[in-house]
Amino acid sequence: MASKKSSPRQLLITGAAIVLTVLVGLLLLPGINTAPRTTPLIVHRGMGFKAIVDELQRSGSIETSWPVLLAGSIIPKMHNIKPGRYSIPPGMSTLSLLYFLHTHKQDEVRITIPEGLDIRHVARLLSRNLDMDSTAVMASIADSRLLHKHGISAGNAEGYLFPGTYDFVWASTPEEAVGFLVGRFRHFYTDKVKASAAAAGLNETELLTLASIVEAETPVNEEKPLVASVYLNRLKHNVRLQADPTVQYALGGAARRLFYKDLAIDSPYNTYRNNGLPPGPICSPGSASIMAVLNPANTNYLYFVATGKGGHNFAASLAEHGANIKKYRIARQASLR
Repeated sequence: MASKKSSPRQLLITGAAIVLTVLVGLLLLPGINTAPRTTPLIVHRGMGFKAIVDELQRSGSIETSWPVLLAGSIIPKMHNIKPGRYSIPPGMSTLSLLYFLHTHKQDEVRITIPEGLDIRHVARLLSRNLDMDSTAVMASIADSRLLHKHGISAGNAEGYLFPGTYDFVWASTPEEAVGFLVGRFRHFYTDKVKASAAAAGLNETELLTLASIVEAETPVNEEKPLVASVYLNRLKHNVRLQADPTVQYALGGAARRLFYKDLAIDSPYNTYRNNGLPPGPICSPGSASIMAVLNPANTNYLYFVATGKGGHNFAASLAEHGANIKKYRIARQASLR
């Protein structure tokens, strides 16, 4: 007995069922359009949904883009994917992939900002670890709106990028990262610290400036109150600070050994030529250096020089200082043998 031919309606229904089955499989079944291995994805700030899907295909996370685009058109809220770095698990369905990207928390990066870095080095450190470039960080450090928001009267945030170990969102903006570091200083700079600075006759800029010089002179916390006492004594007696780190700052570029000709550089930061403190900080000091300025050792020291073995020797007179310089030269010669 001959079979009846299928009607156009039946063919349409069958075809639609097949298409629907394929679509449901592509959207819901694991591993149909996704990689069988863990794959990376980087989403930068400002990337649209289509660009993200293209990146998924480029990185091998998906074989073809249209099922993901279709899923995104069915559920538009899935377009909201945060900037960040993702490790996409293997064998996901299309919908589970989008849900994973949509709900995934932004990853964080732990960064240590060492004491004594100037703004250029902080900018480089942030740009090496976060999704930003150093030029943009430097622009934020000098952004007048950001400075005004945080009560900084200087032309940039030198001295205010408070050292420490912090967790940053990888996709942070430069404004967010810089604002966070300045905020950590503001958190440290309590009313009690302000009162101590006022009692010492130092305003905020003067405190940070002197603390930054102390920070640049010694990494040894136990020495910092002694170094602070030298500079405070010099200020008290109207003796030029003659601090090498301020000359390094005026010269710019990478730190190097100073020569006598360097001490003649015409700069307000050259404390060999100018009396008093330079115009502002030369780096961001840590809490130990700030507190050393507020709680200096009680000395009559006016000079110090490296021991050549770590640390410094201090002196109240030129004669003592000369003897300490000889000790340093002997130690240095011994280390070169």
